[in-house]
Amino acid sequence: MARRNKLQKFSEILSYPNVLENYEYNDIKLVGKDGVEMNMPNQWAAKQFHNEHPITLELACGRGEYTLALAKRYNNRNFIGMDIKGARIWRGAKNALDQGLSNVAFLRSRIEQVEHFFGNEEIDEIWITFPDPFLREVKANRRLTSPPFLARYRKILKKGGIIHLKTDNTMLFEYTLDVLKSEKGIKILVQNDDIYNGELPHPDLDIKTYYEKKHLANKLTIKYVAFSLR
Repeated sequence: MARRNKLQKFSEILSYPNVLENYEYNDIKLVGKDGVEMNMPNQWAAKQFHNEHPITLELACGRGEYTLALAKRYNNRNFIGMDIKGARIWRGAKNALDQGLSNVAFLRSRIEQVEHFFGNEEIDEIWITFPDPFLREVKANRRLTSPPFLARYRKILKKGGIIHLKTDNTMLFEYTLDVLKSEKGIKILVQNDDIYNGELPHPDLDIKTYYEKKHLANKLTIKYVAFSLR
């Protein structure tokens, strides 16, 4: 039953106007509704959202809870959630359609390919919310705040654009701070190892996903760092 449900979701995604997908890692091609191939770098605002509003990208968006919550707050901005898991993208995209959120889209692809699907300085802001910390050191380069990923973000993020990391994982938080302090041209704007102990360091940190609620129930502290790539 679970397998059939997943296949049904994948089939439904093909009809969604707010989802673009990349199927092959070695074939840098995006397809949209009904399998139509789309050329999107520097075209997201015009082709997908039909406006000139700034774009916020959420990486490892899961079911898109953060993306949707931000979109509801800021109808003068566009939001794109990116994840590789099709069933998660299906849920986020369906909720966006059901709620009439025209400023939301989803990109199903591996985040290692992110610079291929956006133009230079096309993105205004990036959120990374509770990503996989990849605890084993041999997988450090897969962490979304590792130097290889920061190099990718430099290509697509506007000068002065802000990257936000929200995590419950102490190792990932400390690793990120070490990377940011060692990399050139990075300015740490805010760092906080327990965001709910006092005034929130950013107003949008009050958005709580399903997994964050579980982390808080397990008495984990939520950490946050915001930085710019100058």
